Amino acid sequence: MSRPPHAKEKILAAYCALLCEDGERAATMDATAARAGVSKGGLLYHFKSKEALAEAVIVRFGEVAARDVAEMAAAPEGPSRYYVQTSCQTDTELDDYFRAVLRLAQGNNPAAVQALESLHRTWLDLIRTEVANPHAAEAIMLIGEGLYYQTTLPGSWSRGTFEESLPQLLLQVDRLKAAN
Repeated sequence: MSRPPHAKEKILAAYCALLCEDGERAATMDATAARAGVSKGGLLYHFKSKEALAEAVIVRFGEVAARDVAEMAAAPEGPSRYYVQTSCQTDTELDDYFRAVLRLAQGNNPAAVQALESLHRTWLDLIRTEVANPHAAEAIMLIGEGLYYQTTLPGSWSRGTFEESLPQLLLQVDRLKAAN
């Protein structure tokens, strides 16, 4: 009997959710199967081990990140503005995989660490294509990182505060782009 084609996606989504909510220790094979609504045998059909699940999450993260990088490179407003604007966006596919891979990296998964470092380097390299001053490019990167950090904190005070400030922050990005 063949498995439904969406079972693998449900399993990956369940594993990501468990990683994000409770961390790597809690994201067991049993918990993942239960969260995905599949039997443990169904999970093992697609992923032979927890390591295989982690590897699949990192691969999917790379695919989702590559799409984001392509959008960033082609953004009419430029990579810097795109980066800062999208840093406020949570609950996206990229955000889900980013947080899951971050949890794996916090558990000392070398492939997860490498995937995150690679994406951050790529983002910074794209920003540097339009910002001549390397310190200004780094400042833009830090603005985006700060926005992401603030908007992902529990509670609502920072989300509204920083999202309302986004137009002014984008003006600062424009000033930094012009800095020599």
